[in-house]
Amino acid sequence: MRDNEAAAFTATAVVTGGNRGIGLAVASQLLHAGVRVVLVARDPGRGEQARARLDAGWRAQSARGTGDTSGAGARAGGDGARAGGDAELPRVGLVVGDLSDVAGVRATAAAVLDACPTLEILIHNAGIWPAARTLNADGLEQAFATNHLAPFLLNHLLQERLATSRARVVQVSAGLYVKARIDLDRTPRGEDFHPIRTYATTKACNLALVALFARRWQDAGTGIRINAVHPGVIRTGLGDRRGPLGLLLKAAKRFWTPVEQAAPPVTRLALDAEAGADAAPVVSGGPGLDAATGRYFEIDRETPLAPPLDDTELARRLWVQAAELTGVRDDPSAYPAAM
Repeated sequence: MRDNEAAAFTATAVVTGGNRGIGLAVASQLLHAGVRVVLVARDPGRGEQARARLDAGWRAQSARGTGDTSGAGARAGGDGARAGGDAELPRVGLVVGDLSDVAGVRATAAAVLDACPTLEILIHNAGIWPAARTLNADGLEQAFATNHLAPFLLNHLLQERLATSRARVVQVSAGLYVKARIDLDRTPRGEDFHPIRTYATTKACNLALVALFARRWQDAGTGIRINAVHPGVIRTGLGDRRGPLGLLLKAAKRFWTPVEQAAPPVTRLALDAEAGADAAPVVSGGPGLDAATGRYFEIDRETPLAPPLDDTELARRLWVQAAELTGVRDDPSAYPAAM
């Protein structure tokens, strides 16, 4: 690897919730596959710690590739430059953004557009599993806003930039969605709040719209592909809480999958086969993945959605509601609700 190649990248990826857990692991894999990574994190301090950690890891890898143990090779050309494109962009970027209310999502999208002249990969990983009902500034239950409305609104606000690059969008989902009980009247404001079921329900709401986004983007000829993946039951801090339930959850997590082992299914969907060719099979796209859109994968296996998400009318109603709650002007009736 020559010095100028050490600083070149092939694409830009935005990873929400990229400062910890599986988001951080996926960001690391993308970075080491030659992709520029921009983390979206709510906490500035934790976000910067993650950014610095990833940057140090990339510089160490680049130095090994050039045989330069001082890291000078990694610094060639500044902090990192796109091959044949935008110069002097940081190889690892950070956007501080709050995805828990509509104003925060809009501000985050504006910051992402400013940080990313091109956007080839968008990974919706940020999510919360609340222990108690909390309403945001919009009067909406916080998990519903973060897990469901934020990805919906980000997709709309970023879709022009995504279409320019014929991007890939990956929604990190949860197999627990099968426990969902979606009540379009009560769920948005948490009137049916439950410490476990609310997480399942809000993840299900978001998952229900993946196929609809895929069809709309496909019919419009955007070239954007979107898929969802449940990467397994992962050992992260998601859902941590106090009390007996917290102790039980902590004990169970000892047997769950480490984030490093759970990240590859997400990374595979994010990368084109050719982009991952130098990153070994752990992150390379598989046969058929390049054209896949509107699909749901449980780890590496494509899986049909279980009830209630096999209801296309429910997906349409969720779309209409999300558009109303986020201020998106849209007519979903012009498009089918499923692939």
